[in-house]
Amino acid sequence: MRNYIKLFSIFLFAGLAFTACETTDLDLQISPNDLAADQADPNLLLNSIQLAYGSNQQILHDNADDLTRIGYFNNRDYFAGLPGNTLNGVWSRVYSSGTNLAGEITSTVGILTNLQAIESINAESETDYSFHEGVAKTLYAHSLFQLVDFLGDAAFSQAGNATEFPAPALDSGADVYAGALALLDEAETLLAADPAPVGATDLFYDEDTSKWVKLINTLRLRTYFLTGNTAGFNAVIADDNFISDTDDDFQFQYGTSALQPDNRHPDYIDGYTPSGNGEEYRSNWLMNQMLVNDDPRRFYYFYRQQDATPGADAPADEETLVCSFVVPPPHYDGFIYCSVPEGYWGRSHGNDEGGPPDNFLTAAPGVYPAAGKFDDSAFGVVGLGVGGGGAGIEPLMLASYVDFWRGAMATSDTEKAAFLRAGMEKSIAKVQSFGSLDGGADLSTEPDEDAVTDFIDGVIDSYNAATGDDKENIFAEQFWVTLYGGATESYNYYRKTGFPTTLAPNWEPDPGSFPRTFLLPENEVINNSSLTQRTDLSTQVFWDTNPAGPAFPAAN
Repeated sequence: MRNYIKLFSIFLFAGLAFTACETTDLDLQISPNDLAADQADPNLLLNSIQLAYGSNQQILHDNADDLTRIGYFNNRDYFAGLPGNTLNGVWSRVYSSGTNLAGEITSTVGILTNLQAIESINAESETDYSFHEGVAKTLYAHSLFQLVDFLGDAAFSQAGNATEFPAPALDSGADVYAGALALLDEAETLLAADPAPVGATDLFYDEDTSKWVKLINTLRLRTYFLTGNTAGFNAVIADDNFISDTDDDFQFQYGTSALQPDNRHPDYIDGYTPSGNGEEYRSNWLMNQMLVNDDPRRFYYFYRQQDATPGADAPADEETLVCSFVVPPPHYDGFIYCSVPEGYWGRSHGNDEGGPPDNFLTAAPGVYPAAGKFDDSAFGVVGLGVGGGGAGIEPLMLASYVDFWRGAMATSDTEKAAFLRAGMEKSIAKVQSFGSLDGGADLSTEPDEDAVTDFIDGVIDSYNAATGDDKENIFAEQFWVTLYGGATESYNYYRKTGFPTTLAPNWEPDPGSFPRTFLLPENEVINNSSLTQRTDLSTQVFWDTNPAGPAFPAAN
């Protein structure tokens, strides 16, 4: 984890302000790009890139986990719930200094804009800024992969050249992926020589170039997994220089300051207020999944303010949980519709009922990854400053994720089970390490080593005994639980494999086909004459070769 003082200093220096919903905005308020290229400070440029990237990751995670039931999607209709402005900020942070609808320059600082400035400075300066350029290219490459994953196509060959291409066209997803992989090659060449950081503040790896190279190889792994490049995947594994240990996890560390700049975890900011839990509801599907399986991570993921839930193990209550009076519709047969017992009070996928007075009743974000409260069954209420104070993380690329990719690429059930076990072991150990952040918790109630071992053994036994889709579902369900807090890859895995098929349906019987991609960012469509907005969410990413919706994925 990062040193909080160092983190706070860079936030303060950057003049950041955290806000809710496109939620935590990590953008610089004063652009270093306002300076001439020979006057710009490469350290400020790199700070801007890292913070813009961090802000984008949080937004992409939220959108992905909402769709895949790791989080809560609050609309009965997919198209209505994902309007054209959903990825406006993400797009502008990747490419440019940003414009508003009037075409005026805003304070948003783009990754590509600053990368180009760093490249120019590094080419002309006697000082070697290879560290800055290598890190920036790595983050830009990952950003390009993600734009393709969410949009299908992205700007690449004409991006960042407004003089020649004032209205840049989009390149195909396959071409952008190829370009991003080439950027990773360039970044690795720059970083493999272990260049000095020259005053740079590295918010992720404390200026450790060897860990950045591991990240580069891990980004290759996720790319080769998605594109089905088995030879490329195996070659990276054979080189054995990727994120395989939790010590190398790629994550963004938050702090505890509630003052401006507020650098706490965004889920903590919204979930731990004087008026209770204002964060979005926890996912009924995920909470029930973990409760039924007695998953030890549930005490770290969720903090229960009540010991029972209306309609489950408490009387139905029309004021605080309207649906607790409702008979589940036929399409919800076999699924938790409204109420998960034992105080796991959340909402089901697509439930768009209004907000009742339930801030001191619902399950709140826990100690992982938001640094809230550990659930020791005290059933107190949340509030400002309690728990870990918000000094949590944004998980980005964890060693446990890699184990699941390796399992998905395995050629035998025995090998796949081994990676399933390894992924769960790494995930649970990391999650349990967060318990100590809550100094007021009774950690004597933590699941002990025997309980953890029994849980993991039980999952592996079930996996080994299962066949066909049941086996794939067990594997994918555990991947989902592991991805809690950083769920971008769940959206990819779901569209690539169709698993798990056990996900609860939308609240609405006919919500429209599952979104294979999002609408193009409306700000770019309005300002870019070469683009026309799509009329649906059916465009498939080039690596998504599955049948069109609504037949696929099955759990819709």
